[in-house]
Amino acid sequence: MAALLSPSRDNILFYVNGARVVVEAPDLDQTLLQYLRSAGLTGTKLGCGEGGCGACTVMVSRYDTAEQRIIHASVNACLCPLYTMDGKHVITVEGLGTAKNPHSVQERIALLHGSQCGFCTPGFVMSLYTLLRNNPNPSELEIEECFDGNLCRCTGYRPILDAAKTFAEDAWKPGSTVNADGSATAMPKKQGMGDGSCGIDGCCRLKPQPEPAQDGNADGCCGAKKASGGGCCRKDGREDSAVACDDQGEVSVNEAEREKAEVIAKFQKYDASRELIFPPFLIRYAKGNTAAIDSVNSSSSSSSDNDIPRLPLAITSRNPASWCQQFYRPLTLEDLLAVLRQHPQAKLVAGNSEVGVEMRLKKAKFPVQVFVNDIPELQAISKCSEQVTFGANISLERFARVLDGLIKAHGPERTQSFAALRDNLRFFAGNQIRNVATIAGNIATASPISDLNPVFMAANATVILASAGAKYRRVPMSEFFLGYRRTAMQPSEVIYGVSVPFNVKGEVVRAFKQAKRRDDDIAIVTCGLRVRVDQSNKVTDASFAYGGMAPTTVLATKAMECAKDEVWGEPLLLNRMMQAVQEQLRLDFTVPGGMAEYRTTLAISFIYKFWALSCRALSIDCLEAAAADEMEDDAAERTLCKGKQEYASVTDRAIVGKGVAHLSALRQTTGEARYIDDMPTVTGELYMALVLSPHAHARIVAIDSESALAIAGVHRVLTAKDVPGSNCWNIFHDEEILPSEEVHYAGQPVALVLADNQRIAQEAARAVNVAYEALPAVLTVRDAVAQGSLFAEERVLRNGDVDSGLAKSDYVLSGDSYCGAQEHFYLETMASITVPKGEGDEFDIFSSTQNPTETQMVCAEVLGVPASQIVCHVKRMGGGFGGKESRSVLLAAFTTLGAFHTNRSVRIMLDRDEDMRTSGQRHPFLGRWTVGFSRAGQLQALRMQVFSNGGFSHDLSIGVLERAVSHVDNCYRIPATEIVGRVCRTNTQSNTAFRSFGGCQGMFLLESMLCEIADHLGKHVEEIRALNMYQANDITPFSQVLDDWNVPRMWEQLASSAQYAERRKAVDEFNSKSRFRKRGLAQLPTKFGISFGVKHLNQGMSLVHVYMDGSVLVAHGGTEMGQGLHTKMAQIAAETLGLPLSSIFISETATNTAANTSPTAASASSDLNGFAVYNACKTLADRLRPYREKMPNEPFSKIARTAYLDRCSLTAAGHYATPDIGFNWQKNEGLLYFYFTQGVAIAEVELDTLTGTHTTRRVDIMMDVGKSLNKALDIGQIEGAFAQGQGWTTSEEFLYFPNGPLFTQGPGNYKIPSALDIPRDFRVSLLENVDYKTLKTIYSSKGIGEPPLFLGSSVFFALRDAVMAARKERGIQSPLHMESPATPEILRMACVDEMVELARIPETMKEGKVPFVVRI
Repeated sequence: MAALLSPSRDNILFYVNGARVVVEAPDLDQTLLQYLRSAGLTGTKLGCGEGGCGACTVMVSRYDTAEQRIIHASVNACLCPLYTMDGKHVITVEGLGTAKNPHSVQERIALLHGSQCGFCTPGFVMSLYTLLRNNPNPSELEIEECFDGNLCRCTGYRPILDAAKTFAEDAWKPGSTVNADGSATAMPKKQGMGDGSCGIDGCCRLKPQPEPAQDGNADGCCGAKKASGGGCCRKDGREDSAVACDDQGEVSVNEAEREKAEVIAKFQKYDASRELIFPPFLIRYAKGNTAAIDSVNSSSSSSSDNDIPRLPLAITSRNPASWCQQFYRPLTLEDLLAVLRQHPQAKLVAGNSEVGVEMRLKKAKFPVQVFVNDIPELQAISKCSEQVTFGANISLERFARVLDGLIKAHGPERTQSFAALRDNLRFFAGNQIRNVATIAGNIATASPISDLNPVFMAANATVILASAGAKYRRVPMSEFFLGYRRTAMQPSEVIYGVSVPFNVKGEVVRAFKQAKRRDDDIAIVTCGLRVRVDQSNKVTDASFAYGGMAPTTVLATKAMECAKDEVWGEPLLLNRMMQAVQEQLRLDFTVPGGMAEYRTTLAISFIYKFWALSCRALSIDCLEAAAADEMEDDAAERTLCKGKQEYASVTDRAIVGKGVAHLSALRQTTGEARYIDDMPTVTGELYMALVLSPHAHARIVAIDSESALAIAGVHRVLTAKDVPGSNCWNIFHDEEILPSEEVHYAGQPVALVLADNQRIAQEAARAVNVAYEALPAVLTVRDAVAQGSLFAEERVLRNGDVDSGLAKSDYVLSGDSYCGAQEHFYLETMASITVPKGEGDEFDIFSSTQNPTETQMVCAEVLGVPASQIVCHVKRMGGGFGGKESRSVLLAAFTTLGAFHTNRSVRIMLDRDEDMRTSGQRHPFLGRWTVGFSRAGQLQALRMQVFSNGGFSHDLSIGVLERAVSHVDNCYRIPATEIVGRVCRTNTQSNTAFRSFGGCQGMFLLESMLCEIADHLGKHVEEIRALNMYQANDITPFSQVLDDWNVPRMWEQLASSAQYAERRKAVDEFNSKSRFRKRGLAQLPTKFGISFGVKHLNQGMSLVHVYMDGSVLVAHGGTEMGQGLHTKMAQIAAETLGLPLSSIFISETATNTAANTSPTAASASSDLNGFAVYNACKTLADRLRPYREKMPNEPFSKIARTAYLDRCSLTAAGHYATPDIGFNWQKNEGLLYFYFTQGVAIAEVELDTLTGTHTTRRVDIMMDVGKSLNKALDIGQIEGAFAQGQGWTTSEEFLYFPNGPLFTQGPGNYKIPSALDIPRDFRVSLLENVDYKTLKTIYSSKGIGEPPLFLGSSVFFALRDAVMAARKERGIQSPLHMESPATPEILRMACVDEMVELARIPETMKEGKVPFVVRI
């Protein structure tokens, strides 16, 4: 070691939240995230472990000696090895503020409703905080882009963006003042307080008037329009208004804007000068101005600042089981090359974005690792007249800044290659990755889907390799990649830099990239294209480089040869080049990564785009150049996201109905909120790991755990024979806790390993040897139907004479509809801790579950003990969405089984890939239908077979099927129906509850059918929807009368306020003028039945204690997963007891205080538990009324104490059972749903028909939520559900390998919407001024968690509309069959053109071949 790097150190020094840390003999396998959490800083979360979600974001600051400044960077702590932190300052969410004294970022996100479940929130806080540290006055665009590496599954992002944009230089600033008493007077407007406007955006007083405006009126009108002979702007509506008016057109002040203004007015001012400073010692440390070398061995963290010099690091692991045994951090290129001479196979680490993922997902081990980011020679940038050489290890963030400077300094003509690189960098991963990843890392990994390598290659870049003895070798990028993950670099060489030439006159360079999601996503196909022509437009040089089309970055040499010496702009040349690309780059049907035809289409389409753009740039007059504007990436000038939330009425209640922020929001934004894995470990606690089946269906021959048990630190390996009680569970008892004979899906837990820590447990789990005998497997719903692999149960709704209806119809159409699976992707994965109480068989279970009672009951059955000895506790969940209603129970059973056998606490939190492989998802559905309809589009009869993919066991599939079958009608009257539903048995995870629980699938099947009817009739589908819409008192196929029916009213109001007719004309006009960009528009209704399908679940309970000091503790049967249930329950309690909200506290949900609870699901928890809380509080209020009457002016604390001294019970239990509910499926009679939550949405999109990329331009939503308990929380539920529905039907494609294992195992290849995917203009309003005649819920409110989700599919149907426009332009008149999700692949291939046809793989070439991945 000394011979390599001498002198050197074997400890690392850094700062955390201002405190100095010296770690002796650091764990070389440990990440920064693991270190922080082990140190008690649990605000930083583990969401995915691969740098794809941002939950682990922290700020890492360092002093850059080359730039001579402090650099603040947001980074993914889950990917940062701890050893890379030497000399840096780490700031976590805890370092900003506390719930009692929050930082401005934390306060604003919390109070503007930007935190729901809160698990992702610290990551968002730190991304925004980092931006502000670098730029205290950012633009709104910079704010939006700072979140491109952060994912949220709850909020729909809009409130996060709204909160963040209050820091923008051009932020929305309402005219608000804070009164002496602390209250706020707010009138939201952009022009200030002196303009006389009415406070509505776009008020007519703010526009030029033909006559002076008159004074305002008593009704709040400013009078401007009245003065000019018009009406009031409040009543006549405006372009951006979605406020619902009553029948007389009256509308109140937008309470949402007023509440927002009130909150903003009270915010503390952001003062950048008060931030935690960068430790001055670290500046001296970076410059080498600390102690002399002879004091190297000083390691006391309390010693003086000048005792540790900055030296190379050479650290040998003290743990022989560590994956990394030797680590080096050289500070010079010479030292690096010396290390490589001795360790030629050493793994070089820079940003660790690739190596870290390989280690976590592929379990790759690199015994010798070398950190290369602290070597100045590798970060130098030099320039001459011909080229610029970029140091190998400059970060991509710095690379982007340098490119910007070069473009500005040298002008666009000479810097086209730099501009192309810069364009691709905008969509290269997220900020957190770009801040640490380097140019060399991107090149050296030789990824076949690299974003930058094709551009480097097309630009004629040269890689400079360095080796010992100051030797340098230059390799053209076109010769650097030798094969899959193989390069021309020798073991003794390192990448020194890359030289990129300036461009010359007559040269055009462009880069293109296509991914499943535009931001923070790996490429499907990427390319760099360059052409150079002489004065006669003759091609003198061309370079077309592609990624994603071969095992490595490849040149399309045939197309380049076609272009050589030809005249650029000649139409025949374009055709020859496209043909050449197809011939050379055509992919086999079974190609790794799949999408063979789409990828080839993209390669051709990119050539077409480049042709158009280059011809325009070269002033070549041709047909394609005229359409060049359509070829530009619209993201370059992407419209900023804006949102508007509107509700008009102001409740006369003190607390219920107010837009109170989530009661835990500040604890969530400051990192104080505790989730399961944040709980401190118990002495002697063990960690559990799962042994998972690699087979979709197999017989277990033998389980050999000898090798696992031989590993130090392993305590037990448990199998089915170790279950002391019942090994069967779920409603139908058709699933084993641990399989005894057969496994039924790839990823099924076969055995459990208990060890001292996670690393040992997971290593031992891989050492368990299980012998299998493979059995036939069925994966897809279509295969299951074909093979008759069905569960026995059937659900049928028959009404009228279908055969007669079909016979009398003008048209009869048959077809099928399909919608795919969806992963819940709650940010907190499944987690459970079971703690033995130490006497008898008593256990406390701490679980991230929506269903504490089932958790309690199943665990008791597994152990064979009474349920009274098991207590399940749920503080909060980091998201659930139905995924933790039943499948979470299994994990709790595992930890309880482990605790039973060891009498020690047992913990597990699944890794993201484990969670996705082991837990169920949303059911895929297939509908086969025959429908009769009139020439006008009136539905006459429908026969539909509905099939769901249930997975290997029943789980909740029958309930999901029932809701799907009963929601097939959506909002339409069909005189004769026969709907038959079955559940398919397949060899996948047991699919389970997911927000909307079958309702959205049933509605989607029908809406897809309506679209094909519209295609057949040549109409817009909205005409069909309006024509067939239910009217009040119509009867559904399940015999329920539609009372309080408001969909037709909302349909008309939203069409008017959102200007549907005008926008329809505008969309059609745009499409008539645009060849390659098409817009689509869709209006979609929904009704969602509220109640559990199982009658006995429709009950709630509560237990309320009033303490002598006047504080109140409420326990109820619902669990908090971000939806704000506890907040609503506290509001009800405060309102009923007549107390301030601050007096109410809800600690947790536990089965010893809330027994026999129903799962928090079905959007019914506020209804059930709210009435139960009300009933308990009403009992207490009645008991305390005499004391209040006797003591009218005394504080409640004195009243409570007086009542206690008078021996009055201050505890009350409440119960509520939904009345009238109960449905008989055999007889089709009874009340299936207590009421319906209803809504309408209008979505507008723009589609790039050459790539399949789309932008959601605008969405308007109107929801009937009754008389809301908390309008702000309900708005949040609407936006969050919409975003999930949008993802379900667009970007979220759930895929399997054909032999059974799951392909989409994390954010790397499963894409939920990002902050930049949501509607650019997002408007949500609540229906107001409605007299509910039959609604009998708590305060006449309605459940809202699930109903809006289906409206997210309005984006799908708008995209379908855009695709139809493209097809019609190409003369395709046949109905379009389009399945969900509508990924870019689906959309591009549906826009059939010559490029698609050119890329088609002949059916004869597909015969006998299996695709790379399949939808199930």
